[in-house]
Amino acid sequence: MEVILIEDVKNLGKGGEKVQVKDGYARNYLLPRRLALPATASGLKMLKEEERRKAVREVKMQREAEEVAKALNQISCTAEVEAGEDDRVFGAVTSGDIAELLKKQGYDIDKKKIILEEPLKALGVYTIPIKLHTDVEARVKVWVVKKAS
Repeated sequence: MEVILIEDVKNLGKGGEKVQVKDGYARNYLLPRRLALPATASGLKMLKEEERRKAVREVKMQREAEEVAKALNQISCTAEVEAGEDDRVFGAVTSGDIAELLKKQGYDIDKKKIILEEPLKALGVYTIPIKLHTDVEARVKVWVVKKAS
């Protein structure tokens, strides 16, 4: 049976490809899980329509990410940490802490999108990249300051 893959299928092909598979594999696995469509005129039409919808959705998500990035580039966060006499920080500021600081300012950013090579363990000002979309990255200033005693 000839099918058109909707999504990438391991060891078979990429989404949008037309492949030849056994009838049982198509009927019992690919079609019920909506991984493929029968290679008919209507199947091709449905695939093109789905690709169009996906492209529109992708453009919309990218625009939204660009708007959020523009706003995030303008803000800064202050992380107050305990520090010793030599300004040595007890603990560290992690991506989770930065996500919480952003949430307090009204931005709900997943901590996995905050790109920290390692936690911030010293006082100072850091510019932290945030990957909002595949093509959109924002930069937020994070001030790590000593807590007032």
